[in-house]
Amino acid sequence: MTIAADFSILESQKEFVRRYHQHSEEEPTLPMLTSACPGWVRYAERVLGHPITPHLCTAKSPQQIMGSLVKDYFARRQNLSPDKIFHVIVAPCYDKKLEALREDVPTALHSSRGADCVLTSGEIVQIMEQSDLSVKDAAVDTLFGDQKEEEVRCHDGTSSDGYLAHIFRHAAKELFNEDVGAVTYRTLRNKDFREVTLEKNGEVLLRFAAAYGFRNIQNVVLKLKKGKFPYHFVEVLACAGGCLSGRGQAHTEDGRVDRALLRQMEGVCAATPAQPPETSAQVQGLYQEWLGGADSPTVQAALHTAYQGPGQPASSRDIKW
Repeated sequence: MTIAADFSILESQKEFVRRYHQHSEEEPTLPMLTSACPGWVRYAERVLGHPITPHLCTAKSPQQIMGSLVKDYFARRQNLSPDKIFHVIVAPCYDKKLEALREDVPTALHSSRGADCVLTSGEIVQIMEQSDLSVKDAAVDTLFGDQKEEEVRCHDGTSSDGYLAHIFRHAAKELFNEDVGAVTYRTLRNKDFREVTLEKNGEVLLRFAAAYGFRNIQNVVLKLKKGKFPYHFVEVLACAGGCLSGRGQAHTEDGRVDRALLRQMEGVCAATPAQPPETSAQVQGLYQEWLGGADSPTVQAALHTAYQGPGQPASSRDIKW
């Protein structure tokens, strides 16, 4: 889902810059909180509501965007009705199953649920072991026909899709004409709460944070509600350690984090080439061919969403996993 993540990051970048310009004490639009983690979004919608949900980035998650790509763009290219496609997504956590049940899907864009089935990577391993299958037995296809990637690539962030790093660099350049190379993180109260700042002549221009795990999330929420929040942007993930520690993959049979496997995955991610989403020719081509331009009205329907509050009626996505 690298292309879908590219779209999500690019739309998040544009939204942050827009929020920065619109922000005021009377109508605060900052901080912007990431919304790619379904566990965090579900908690924000079902428990927190206002004043937290207005700060959630409206860009859809990579999974949701992938659903639109498959059920709209791919379906039209193959001359298929969306309901004739059964779309399976492999994800690192069980909450991605709940994300597939969000009420804003199916959308008006393709009148079909974006993801028909979500399996965790751990479940895929179980299926392969039970069926005596090997990855080497599977041919890797591409969703976009002649638009093939030469190699597997990732984003600048070993535990997530790198929203903080990409948005930080974009905002520094767009707002202050500052070029940022390597992003330097400063660990604060624990290893899952880190800070990044852009400073010039002794003045802090941007202050971003990464908050992983519900202990850190609760501290963020408490300070935000008190109006004593110094950050412009927070990358929020429900799992301590980030997405690589998702309960759908890096865990032993007794539910504990498999440290050896986690280190191995971190090594694989670190060795995978990173590419800024702005440089993806595939994404730029899809903006034109699929959406009619990066600023077209279709972009809002295909790549953005809205959030509910605690007052909304419960639904099937309140299943306890």
